[in-house]
Amino acid sequence: MKKITKIIFILALASCEAQNPESDMTSSVSVFQNVKVIDVRDGSITEGVNVVVENGKVTSMNASSNNFGKATIIDGKGKFLMPGLTEMHAHIPSPQWGRDRTDETLFLYLSNGVTTIRGMLGHPEHLKLRAKAENNEILSPRIFTSSPSVNGNSVKNREEANEKVAQYRADGYDFLKIHPGLKLEVFNEIVKTANDVGIGFSGHVPVDIGVRRAIASGYSSIDHIDGFLEGLVPASTNVDPNQNGFFGYNFTHLADAEKIDELAYLTKKYKVWVVPTQSLFGRWFSPVDPETIAGNDPDFKYMPRSTVEQWIKSKKSLIENPEYSVEKYVLFTDLRYQLIKSLHENGHGLLLGSDAPQVFNVPGFSIHHELAGIIDAGLTPLEAIQTGTINPATFFGMEGQFGEVKTGASADLILLDNNPLEDIKNLRKPAGVMVRGRWLDREMIDAMLLDIAERAKDI
Repeated sequence: MKKITKIIFILALASCEAQNPESDMTSSVSVFQNVKVIDVRDGSITEGVNVVVENGKVTSMNASSNNFGKATIIDGKGKFLMPGLTEMHAHIPSPQWGRDRTDETLFLYLSNGVTTIRGMLGHPEHLKLRAKAENNEILSPRIFTSSPSVNGNSVKNREEANEKVAQYRADGYDFLKIHPGLKLEVFNEIVKTANDVGIGFSGHVPVDIGVRRAIASGYSSIDHIDGFLEGLVPASTNVDPNQNGFFGYNFTHLADAEKIDELAYLTKKYKVWVVPTQSLFGRWFSPVDPETIAGNDPDFKYMPRSTVEQWIKSKKSLIENPEYSVEKYVLFTDLRYQLIKSLHENGHGLLLGSDAPQVFNVPGFSIHHELAGIIDAGLTPLEAIQTGTINPATFFGMEGQFGEVKTGASADLILLDNNPLEDIKNLRKPAGVMVRGRWLDREMIDAMLLDIAERAKDI
């Protein structure tokens, strides 16, 4: 109980300090002094900049004066400043997890520089969290949230499709979350109603729909590169699409890589973004022994022991399947890398997302595995960073409001000891994170992480 109380106290303290200009520990004005600012559009770096933050926004850059009155001074000498990252396939705990787990999960994102999240399995409570985050009533990334799952069980016919889509729009969800199992006629009604009431839709590609029809229907984003591998299988094979396995894995040997650029072109034509979640496949679906990962990964200490045990069982059930082989996994991964590279170069674009907390993906920490994964697919560090900064801002129609260090933009910032454009690993363990003007220094981050790790031992 003491650990829980301490966590809540620190969160409340951070919230009060950020809102109280008279606090001894903070003020409404902060200055990153003499810092190197990274322009994530072109990779240029401007040295010796004073970045002034007031009331949650960047109000000045390269100010000539060094006299900032009662401002909180953050020493940026020798350090790099970049915009916070957006996790475009996040999960926010449901109420049954408990409010403590929700607070902890939101902080795990922040501790790794994730200052915006797109929740991909919505709940009415997430609408309240979104409002509280927007009003700075809680310490949290900016939140966008999907509706509850729209799938073959939750929406069985056209009437339900019409009713639920209209209701989710009226409730205020940012978009619909599409899951597997939808029949074609039901999906078509979902699309029609969504267009009529003005709500987008993202997520999986149901088998009955197929990736080409899904792209043409106007998904805002297709996540996991779902349906694409199946879309590489020639029609002449006459396979049963329902036998596709784990994101098309069973069809790996049938895929025609010559079709990759065509699918990428279609995403560009219909302006469909893609969220690879490659870390999910590199960790959950890789042939590496789950006990080895769980024993060696320091991130796992922030997750409840019971959760890690479930992850281990889930991974074992996948890789111990008779259909699974290391050779096939290598080919499967190579096809996904080719898809990622082509979707970046020839498609509409990629968005950064890791599907945390999904199997073997710890919130916040997993974003570093995702960045590494898309770099392995052929993107540069700058291009990888753009998928989590400029691209999400463009996706939400909020360019200039977040996603870059710019006067007038939200003060969602990461302070780093070393240049992430030289080595993406330099994004790990930031010197500090600012979220809408709230400064979280390394000492505070480490103290919070220690408490979360201690609590996880008992769950």
